[in-house]
Order: sequence, then C-alpha cells, then structure tokens
Amino acid sequence: MANLESIKDCDSLRQIAALLEKNVINLQKENAKLRLQIARLTGQDVSPQMELELLKEQLEAMQHQVFGPSSEKRPSQAAEDAEGAAEEAPKPSPGHGPRTQPALSVQTVLIEMPEQERRCPICGDIVPPWEGQHEEAEQITVVGVSYKIEQVLRQKYCGCDCGSSVLTAPAPDKLIPGGRYSVDFAIHVAEQKYLDHMPLDRQVRAMARSGLIVDTQTLWDQLEALASHLEPCYLAIREHVLAHSLVHADETQWPLLGVKNRKTTKWWIWCVACDDAVAYLFHPSRSLQAARQLLEGYDGILIADGYKPYQDLRSELAARDGPKISIAFCWAHVRRKLINAQRAYPDLATQAVDLIAELYAVEKQAPFLSPDASAAELEPRLKLRQDLRDTVSREILGKIWEWSFEALPKVLPKSSLGKAISYMHNLWDGLKLFLDDPRIPLDNNAAERVLRGIVVGRKNHYGSKSERGTEVAAILYTLLESAKLAGVDPRAYLKLAASRAIQSPGTATLPAALK
Repeated sequence: MANLESIKDCDSLRQIAALLEKNVINLQKENAKLRLQIARLTGQDVSPQMELELLKEQLEAMQHQVFGPSSEKRPSQAAEDAEGAAEEAPKPSPGHGPRTQPALSVQTVLIEMPEQERRCPICGDIVPPWEGQHEEAEQITVVGVSYKIEQVLRQKYCGCDCGSSVLTAPAPDKLIPGGRYSVDFAIHVAEQKYLDHMPLDRQVRAMARSGLIVDTQTLWDQLEALASHLEPCYLAIREHVLAHSLVHADETQWPLLGVKNRKTTKWWIWCVACDDAVAYLFHPSRSLQAARQLLEGYDGILIADGYKPYQDLRSELAARDGPKISIAFCWAHVRRKLINAQRAYPDLATQAVDLIAELYAVEKQAPFLSPDASAAELEPRLKLRQDLRDTVSREILGKIWEWSFEALPKVLPKSSLGKAISYMHNLWDGLKLFLDDPRIPLDNNAAERVLRGIVVGRKNHYGSKSERGTEVAAILYTLLESAKLAGVDPRAYLKLAASRAIQSPGTATLPAALK
C-alpha cells in the first residue's frame, strides 16, 4: 500500500509540475505581448521579425540561465579555443618543474641505516659509513601549527648602593589588560578569518585538534580588542585613499545575521580603493547616503559602474561649492552586457565586442606601472598612452558610437542588446572620459578585485552576527587587504601597527611603514 501511495504521489507531482510549466510559458507569452504593445504605443517601429527575435531571445536567456556556464568568455571565443585545441596534436605536458622557494628555510636531515641492516651480503661484515657520500634529494614538508603556554617571568632588580630602588622588566604587549592571550594569537585568528576565510567555529575545531581548548566567544573577544586598537589605522588608510586624485568604488551584499528588530538583514559593503590601499564601509543600504558617507570629502576622479547613487552624489556636489567628483564609467560592464546579448544577436553584438577588444589592445601598448614607479618612469609612459588614445582609441570610440545608432533600429528597446545600447548611451560622457586623462583605466576591475576576498569570506562565514561585527570586519579587512596591495606581509603589518597602537594609543601606522 505504501508503494502504491508513493507512486500516486509521484504522478500527482508530475501533473502539478506540468501545469506549473504550462502556466509559466503562458505568462511569458503574455509578458512578451504586453511589451510589444507598449513598444507600439510609444511609437516604435515593431516588425513581426523583431517580435520573433524577442521571443527567441527570451527563450535563449531562460535556457542559458538554467543550463549555461557562468562565464564572461565570449561564445565565439570559446568556440575558437575549442577548435584550436582540436586541431593541435596532443602533446605530453612538460610540467612547470620545481619552483624556487626563496622564503623557506632549509634544514638538512641525515637518514642512516640501522647497524644490523648494514652487513655486506658477500662477507657479512658491518659496512662503515662512506664519508662525504650521500644520495641527495629535497622535499617540501609542513610543520603543523602548535599552541603553547608561555610562563612569563619578569625579572626584578634591587640591591643598589642606596637600596631604595626595585626595578621590574617591562611586560609584553597586551590587547586586553591582564588578558591571557598574546597579540600574536589575536593576529593569527584575524588572519585565519579575514584572509583565509575560516569561520571562528571552524578555527575552534582546528585548535582543539592541536590541543588548545577555546570557544568562539573568546576568539571574537580577541578580534574586537585588536580592531579597537587598530581603528586609527583604519581611519588613516581611508584618508590616504581619499587623498588620491583617482579612486575606484564598488559595493556588494553582506548579510547581517542574528539581529532582531531590524528592518533588513541585507547589508552592503562598499569599498573605495587606490593603487596601494583600500578602505571598506559596511552600511545597511545601497543608497545615496551610503555613497555620500563612503566618499565624504573626496575631490577627484571616481571610476565606477553605472550605479545611480554615484551619479546622484556627483550632481549633489556640483550644485554647491566644495569638492567635485568626475565619474569615469567602466567599459568592462558595457562589454558584459554586450556578451550577454551576443547569444541572441551574434552578428550585431560581436561587432561591438570586437571594437572594445581593440580598445584594450591599445592599452596593452602602454600598460600601467606599479604604484612604486618613479616620476621619471611614469612621465614617458603617460605621454605614450595619451598619444595612443588621441589617435587610435578616439577613432575606435567613434566607430562604437556609429555602430550603436546603426544597431538600435534593428532591436527592441527591452531586448538584451537594446538595453546594452541604452546603458552605453546613458553613460557615454563618463565612458569617453579616459580619452582626456591617461591616468584613467578602461574599467573598474581594480575595485572588483579588492572585493573578491570579501565575497569568498561571505560564502564561508555568512556575514556578521552584530553591527559591531560589521565594524570589526571593516577595520581588519581594510588593514589586511591594504597590506596586500602595498606588497607587504599582512601579518607583519598587523604586528607592527598593533604594537605601536598599544604602546602609544591613537598611533596610526600605514602599510608603507614596512617598506
């Protein structure tokens, strides 16, 4: 009976699924009809062929969303790569060979044979060691993380001639007065969570395997104490970033968990970055207010996507005396929209994508230098880049503009290509701003790179459990990611910054102090 009932339940579920699928298809058809009616009422020329193309595009988009790969690689490029791979004869992979490891110490280990195994198979005597002769090889091994209790003895001194002085050696730095855990331990926890994306409960389990019994609250107390000492560094890094004449900005979601009586648990983490540092801001909204707080006092060029609060902030600042912001928009975002449209409009969209590829090819002829480059190195590079943009890039941009007006009458406004063209037109002034300033890059990928670690961390520890947790995350993410951008060891930087802040409260140390 149970089997019969389960069979009936399965049949019922199949029928329900079929009905739901039919309803979805009907709703999609109705949605497409309504869009076409709106297009006709607004005076747009809509041909039956365009209607058919829109329906095909919607179907293609649904299929790609369900079954397609998540990649920005162009379909044509992927096909070319596959074709090229098929034409080439398979070759054995030579491998990359052993990499040099200049940062690792070398320890010599001598392996000897037990005496009973060193008997000669011919005469039976013990074979003595052959001095200076060895079979040599090397291997990379791991020395596991270990925890220990340091019994700190502070030497006392007395017995001078007058007998009036008793001196004691200074105590080690402490995050919490009288606390049991060292500064190095707190830095280790911060590095594990905010660089290696290991949640506190996972750290607790790993520490238990090494013999340390601790709980997540204790680890959190160390992080909060460390962040409190380092807050002046966080503010100094933010000031350092906003002092640059050109910065990148972007934002992504950040969950706030376990907080009752809040309107929303979906917060946002905003970032503003320059070549050698980044500052993060956690905010409960993705609004103009958050953009205003992120860029407060900034005067210069902002590279961003087309998100409206950045433009609203620019208009707000332009309406009054004070700092002014110019926005250079991101060509990578335009390219993504065109690649999405390439599946439905392979010929039309490919023309624009190829032109954007030409823009990037021009940039490769005068690539950007590292932040440590001297003025003598930068000046000729900037001049070359400006000359290339004035001659080659400006002509390519003109072709893209002409293409957009030729393609626009061939597609519906609500189609993927129509939306991509509209997006490009709305941001055109900012998209061409790079032509007038050789310091401006083509895209906002620098901001997306400094958010990459945040996204991985979000997937691992699912956000923060309190508003204070967002503040601590902002401080420690800012210091660790800025150290990476500046090319210094994040752990060493936190150690130096924390020691200075403990010994002299309010001291702010930038990553450049380690160089």
